[in-house]
Amino acid sequence: MTTTTAPRPPIGAEARPASAWRRRPVAWLLRTLILLLLGVALALAARVALVRSGPALQPWHTFVPKELGATELDSSDWARYVAVEAELFEAIRREVSLALDADGTDGPNRYHPASAVYAPGLPTDWNRSYSTPPEGDPAGAVVLLHGLTDSPYSLRHIAARYRERGFHTVGIRLPHHGTVPGALTAADWRDWMAATRLAVREATERSGPMGAKAPLHIVGFSMGGALAVKYTIDALGDAELRVPDRVILISPMVGITRFAQFAGLAGLPAVLPAFSKAAWLGILPEFNPFKFNSFPVNAARQAHRLSTALRQQVLLASRDGSLAAMPPVLTFQSVMDFTVSTPAIIDALYAHLPVNGSELVLFDVNRNVKLGMLMRPSAERAVERVVSPPPRAYRLTVIATGPDGSSAVVERTTAAGDRDEDVRELDVEYPDEIFSLSHVALPFPLDDPLYGLRPSSDEYGANLGAIMARGERGTLIVHLDAIFRIASNPFFPIVIERIDAAIDDPKPLRPALPRWIPALPPPTSPKYPELPSEASAP
Repeated sequence: MTTTTAPRPPIGAEARPASAWRRRPVAWLLRTLILLLLGVALALAARVALVRSGPALQPWHTFVPKELGATELDSSDWARYVAVEAELFEAIRREVSLALDADGTDGPNRYHPASAVYAPGLPTDWNRSYSTPPEGDPAGAVVLLHGLTDSPYSLRHIAARYRERGFHTVGIRLPHHGTVPGALTAADWRDWMAATRLAVREATERSGPMGAKAPLHIVGFSMGGALAVKYTIDALGDAELRVPDRVILISPMVGITRFAQFAGLAGLPAVLPAFSKAAWLGILPEFNPFKFNSFPVNAARQAHRLSTALRQQVLLASRDGSLAAMPPVLTFQSVMDFTVSTPAIIDALYAHLPVNGSELVLFDVNRNVKLGMLMRPSAERAVERVVSPPPRAYRLTVIATGPDGSSAVVERTTAAGDRDEDVRELDVEYPDEIFSLSHVALPFPLDDPLYGLRPSSDEYGANLGAIMARGERGTLIVHLDAIFRIASNPFFPIVIERIDAAIDDPKPLRPALPRWIPALPPPTSPKYPELPSEASAP
């Protein structure tokens, strides 16, 4: 007779009641929660220590001018917006500039009347909104939307081209920009959207004899690109909003850093007056006349909210079919962008566009630059990593160096629906001293007075893009990467060439999509790389 012996329970199990086993998950969760809280507390303590050791806040950080909100903007016209804008700059003169002048404060800041970069004293104060007619009757109208912490200066060269081509140009200073960095502590992205709608109303009214039938283009740089796309999709479903005929995007902010999701945590200590500096991710002197150097936490938070709302809207519009009416989108983007996500532009926008004549122009790295092991392998494979294989529903153009080891540049183009690539040699060169373009470089030619690598003049008080600094770290008032970053575009003529083509063909017919092009499923969970905010831009 065989006797079966039951397996013995683990040592100590017979002495442990069943309720103890049920309590183990609760205890584990409690320990995890305690560790999590300790981690947050340590992070906040480190943040407080960093804040206390940082530079002091200046009047341009603490003064917050009163802007029109979204509801007021939707009921306003251009004349009222410009009048309120003038009041804002007068308030800054009283509260900031005169205060600096009275206490003898000097130095490289844009608010001191004696400074070389004092914007009101420059030939043109590009912090102001403008609505400028061309010579003769307008052939159309264009709205130009600048980026985060930026001003209408960033799109002035493209605006000039549109004026030459007979377009009325509307360059709006988006709310909370162009004045003082402190204004961004009170910003709300919905105010920027309302200002975009106001600018389109102004452009429509100034379109000339054709009125609403005249071509309407929207050009958006960085955050302005996100606003341009979101406005266009909003207009597809709202009969009161005018749908543009063309959307031109330059380094559009479709996807940004995940850190922006938690930027609010970095600003938590600011609820206490002693730690008010915690409301800032960067506190710097304001030596740029047309762009903020300092960067508040709220700017990152609002940028994240805008880009998240945009991606969700694109996905919904793609699923319900309303994106089929989207006008052609022309985008210029550097494959190496340290501010916005190049993969997000492709996966979260272009993958959903219909076959409507859209084009994506990518600027590759300089593969012939002699940097050896200093170049990351991922940078050399950047185009291959971000671009899906053909066929595609949009035209893809890659601007890159040729295969012969020279600085000559070629244009590699794959038309929508095609698999074959056409190659054309261009009459431009990739400068040997530039290994890639940057987020901030694309809208500026090399001879731009402020950002150009080879500036044509010093009419704006500084040549920030031409500084070639060498020395020891810790000596300058800014990080070296802010100076090291290229701020102008050797391929700017290519940008203008493409815009000219869009003007010549304002309402193109959508090409037929060949049957063998596979369906483009929307990405379910796109992943975007960790990227910094625009605070480091020059």
